[in-house]
Amino acid sequence: MDSPPLILRITDSFTRRAATLKLEEADRQFDLSQLLEKYLHRLPAEDLLESGSISSQSLRSLFAIQDLVFSCDDAGQLKGIFSGVVFRQDGEPLALEELPNARPANLVGATADLVEITVDRTNAGYDRNWAGFHRRRWERDAACFTNFVRETLEAALGQAGARRVLALDDPQSRLTFLGALARRIWEAPFENYSRFTGEQLLSKAGDETVRSIGEGHGGICTEKVQALKFLTDQYGFEAEYLIGGDGASGPVPLDRLREMLLTFDFRFGRRYMRYWQHAALLYHLDGAHVLVDATNGNIPFLFLKGEQTEALLRDKDKEFVQVRMVEAEEHYYYHRVPQDIPLDLFFALEGWITDADMVQVFENELGLFLSRDFYVAPLPFRGEAEFERLAGEYQAIARRAGYGCQVSRDWTLDTELGREFAQNEPVAAAGILASRDYLLLRYNEWDIPGHDAGLVVMRLA
Repeated sequence: MDSPPLILRITDSFTRRAATLKLEEADRQFDLSQLLEKYLHRLPAEDLLESGSISSQSLRSLFAIQDLVFSCDDAGQLKGIFSGVVFRQDGEPLALEELPNARPANLVGATADLVEITVDRTNAGYDRNWAGFHRRRWERDAACFTNFVRETLEAALGQAGARRVLALDDPQSRLTFLGALARRIWEAPFENYSRFTGEQLLSKAGDETVRSIGEGHGGICTEKVQALKFLTDQYGFEAEYLIGGDGASGPVPLDRLREMLLTFDFRFGRRYMRYWQHAALLYHLDGAHVLVDATNGNIPFLFLKGEQTEALLRDKDKEFVQVRMVEAEEHYYYHRVPQDIPLDLFFALEGWITDADMVQVFENELGLFLSRDFYVAPLPFRGEAEFERLAGEYQAIARRAGYGCQVSRDWTLDTELGREFAQNEPVAAAGILASRDYLLLRYNEWDIPGHDAGLVVMRLA
C-alpha cells in the first residue's frame, strides 16, 4: 500500500507567512537541517513549480521566509541561519539534527502526512543586510521591476525621452529619472486596505510595494519610501531615510527610539514616537541634496533642492511642511538620523510589531484610504448603541470641518458618497470591499471578539 503524500508546511510566527509544499518520499529520512538545505536554502523553485509540488503563492511565501531565516552578503548570496532563529514543532524547539515528526492530516479533502515547522525569530536581531536584501528581491523578478521603471518613464517622457533618460549619463537625466519615479509612487493611493487582501502583509517591503503600485494599489509612507529606494538602489543612486512627524521639531530622542525598538514597550512613548510618525528620503545626487516625499494622502509632493531642503533639515529654526489631515492642520518636521533607526523600524513593522496594521488604521487614524478628496475608514462596533455613538463622532468631525460624511452599518459603498468614491477610485473601492473579512478577524484578535463593521466615507473639502 502506498504511503500518503508527505507535505511540509513552514510558517513564520511573526509575519504569519506560510508555505506548503509536497516533499519526496526519500525526505522522510531527512533531519531538519537536510530539509532546510534542500527546500529553503537551495529552494529549487522551477523544479517545484514544474512538478506541481508548490503553488506560486506558496513559493512567494517560501522566498520571503528564506529571507527571514538566512543572512546574505552585499551581493545577495545566502549565508548561514540568522543568530537567534529557533525552529519549533508543536511549540517545542526542534534541533537541526532532529528528525521532524510527520502526522496524519486531512488537507483539502485528502489524507497526507504533514510536517509542520514554525520559525520563531523572537531572539533574532536586526541583522538584515539591506543592500543584499534589495539585490536578492530585484534579481528574483528583475523583468517586473525594470518594466515598472520603463513604463513610468515612458508615461512621463515618451519612448524617446525614456531611452535618453535611462542612460543616466548626465545630472539632468538622473534628476529627471528620480523625479518621474517619485511622482509615480506619490500618485499611487495612500492606503491601508491592501494589508488585508492578497498576501495580507502586516507591512510591505519595497519590492512588495512596487508590485502593489503596479497592480493599481499603493501603501503608506514607510512602504512608499522603501519602494522608491528599492528601485533607485538598483540604478546606483545614493539616498538615506528621513524620519519626522507632527510637531517633532527636535532634537530627535535617538536613545529612546532605539530602546523602544529593542523592548517593543511603547507605553508612555507617544511623545517620542511622533519622531517616526512619517518617513521620506534624502538623495545625494551630483553634489546636491534632494528631499523627496512621495507619500501622498494629504501630503503634497515634495521634490526639493538647495535652500528649500536645507531649511527643512537644519538643526536650528527648522521649517516645517503644513499638512491638512482629516480634522486638523499638522506641522511635519523632517530629520536626518543614523540609518539604523528607520531601517530597524521598517524591519520591526514587518512582523515584530504584531499590531502594526491595527495601529496604522485605528490609532494613527489613517483609515483604509486617504486622498485630497476622500477618506474611507472602517467602523467596528458591537451592538446598535456603539454603532450610533461612533457614527455620531465621525459625523461631528465632518460637520466641524465642513466635509460630507456618510456611514453605513454594513461593509458597503452603496451610499451617495460611497458611489462617488467608487466611481473616482474603482480599484481602491474593490480593494476596500475585499478587505472586510481579514480586517475584522484582525480587529477581533486585537480588541475583543464579536465585532461587526461598517464603513465611513468622507468627502473632504
